[in-house]
Amino acid sequence: MNILLLGSGGREHALAWKLAQSRLLSRPEDKFYAAPGNPGIADHAECIELDATNHHEVIRFCEEKQIGLVAIGPEAPLVDGLADSLRSVGIAVFGPSKAASQLEGSKGFTKDLCERAGIPTAGYVRTASLAEATAALDRFSPPYVLKADGLAAGKGVVIAQTRPEAAEALTDMYSGRFGEAGAEVVIEEFMEGEEASFFALTDGATILPFGTAQDHKRVGDGDTGPNTGGMGAYSPAPVLDATLHGEVIEKIVAPTVKTLADEGMPYSGVLYAGLMLTREGPKLIEYNVRLGDPECQVLMMRLESDLGELMLACAESSLGACEPVKMARDTALTVVMAAKGYPGTPEKGGAIDLGDAEAEGAKVFHAGTGRGEDGGLVASGGRVLNVTATGANVTEAQKAAYAAVDRIDFPSGFCRRDIGWREVERERD
Repeated sequence: MNILLLGSGGREHALAWKLAQSRLLSRPEDKFYAAPGNPGIADHAECIELDATNHHEVIRFCEEKQIGLVAIGPEAPLVDGLADSLRSVGIAVFGPSKAASQLEGSKGFTKDLCERAGIPTAGYVRTASLAEATAALDRFSPPYVLKADGLAAGKGVVIAQTRPEAAEALTDMYSGRFGEAGAEVVIEEFMEGEEASFFALTDGATILPFGTAQDHKRVGDGDTGPNTGGMGAYSPAPVLDATLHGEVIEKIVAPTVKTLADEGMPYSGVLYAGLMLTREGPKLIEYNVRLGDPECQVLMMRLESDLGELMLACAESSLGACEPVKMARDTALTVVMAAKGYPGTPEKGGAIDLGDAEAEGAKVFHAGTGRGEDGGLVASGGRVLNVTATGANVTEAQKAAYAAVDRIDFPSGFCRRDIGWREVERERD
């Protein structure tokens, strides 16, 4: 089978690495393409230039190359309806429809769905103007959680500690800081607890659990500094024990899938639930309609099932015939090496020498890399590398990942040195 993977980040490199091992690509005549890809993805797929916003161009390529499966990595093409365009001409695609992708494309849509389906989540108000939002603050106590309704590259959430801070943040958000994503702002009740991520595959009827993880959003050690797209992650998340695992499926994931199906927008693909583990039980923070980044990297390190076959089963509504997803028992942990200046303006062009970083079984996924004038590897984005390793527990995986980090020469890069710290402390106790 010929497969096309869309995307260029660390998530897509991890997907390319695992897809390249699929039985769907086992014959010499099977072709694997990635658009646009990156230097790491190029080790597994033929990288091509293709504008994912031009649906006709993507369809034309798929028809010319007889693509049997399209895997869409990032969220923007899904929210834009690319999956619908591909399905309309009979091309199998892994990823939800435009209607179902509103789960990520609109915070308000998801909160309203939770209310209709009785899914536990924070109390909220949707606002469409600065005056409306400022007045709505009276209904909440500090700290205030303010969210741009639309896609904001993971940076559309502000937690304001005081009323004046909240008012200032709302003025900033409604003044265009997040563009169209900030045309509406959702104000939420602050939830206390520990965050964790739950993943499931679904074809709109069958649900297969696909692993758990914990991400580290703050840029600095000890969870300090501004929020980022994620500075590291590990999987599985021990805090999501078997009891909570079942509760998440029963009270959050299954009602979501059923409600979407009942309302004429069945969900097909991976469903990523960001959770807060509160005293009252797990509550939904938000949904993503694609694999997380860097959570995907640790999930792919543990995945023992055939990723291509699972994606195709979702696309063909045959997930019910699949065996449960098999994950390795070991822990996987990834450390993000970012360019200095991130999450502000990153320093691009810095030289990178990976050396023997993968000598001890670690894997380096390229997240924001390119080729310099001399052909050498250079930084081309904010988050540049995902250095990933496994171990018997978080402590061992952390040790292996940082050993690999220390074998990389990246003078203009930096990383957190405490990924997995909460679980390491629990393991020590």
